Amino acid sequence: MKLISVNVGLPRRVNTQKGTVDTGIFKEPVSSPVMLRRLNLDGDQQADLTVHGGAEKAVYVYPSEHYAYWRRELPEMELPWGMFGENFTTEGLDEAETRIGDQFHVGSALVMVTQPRMPCYKLALKFGHADFPRQFLRSGRTGFYCSVLAEGRVAGGDAIERTHRDEHGVSVADITRLYANRGDDAELRTRALRVEALPQNWKEYFRKHVPSGQQPIQ
Repeated sequence: MKLISVNVGLPRRVNTQKGTVDTGIFKEPVSSPVMLRRLNLDGDQQADLTVHGGAEKAVYVYPSEHYAYWRRELPEMELPWGMFGENFTTEGLDEAETRIGDQFHVGSALVMVTQPRMPCYKLALKFGHADFPRQFLRSGRTGFYCSVLAEGRVAGGDAIERTHRDEHGVSVADITRLYANRGDDAELRTRALRVEALPQNWKEYFRKHVPSGQQPIQ
């Protein structure tokens, strides 16, 4: 597994039909090592901290393998690394195989997978398609967020080494599917609620959205 590109960017103001919007979704690759800290990379910021950033969303990871799919879906667009707002463009990781709670050494840093990325309207602004967030979610190619367990320097070309495999076996793709189906898998929901690394807002969602005929999980 490998870190292909490290991408950072500061918030910028974008004009839309409904007014101006501040967004940090515009990221560009950097060529030199960057310090990864508890809340983000040096040179990187989030614009709206109510839904982005924080310790549980310190780093956004997106598999480079997905770019081939999007180049077929969006042949009219240029798709450089960082196009999806990711901090890490990676090789050898995917949502189906990567578990919530897995830990990885990247450069001299240590990160832990916490949750899938849920697209918002700013992704639509970036791609110029109002429906793109729904298309992005339906594709299952969401990428995922990590928290930072140990700060360190990271750079494109660094190896990625898994140092811990979460025992509950709940993948990033599992959480996305459970969200899309509004919790309609009692066994998976039970396992997801036991994953310590899964943020509380996700657990509260799965406790709240219990399909008819199923019992709430405490």
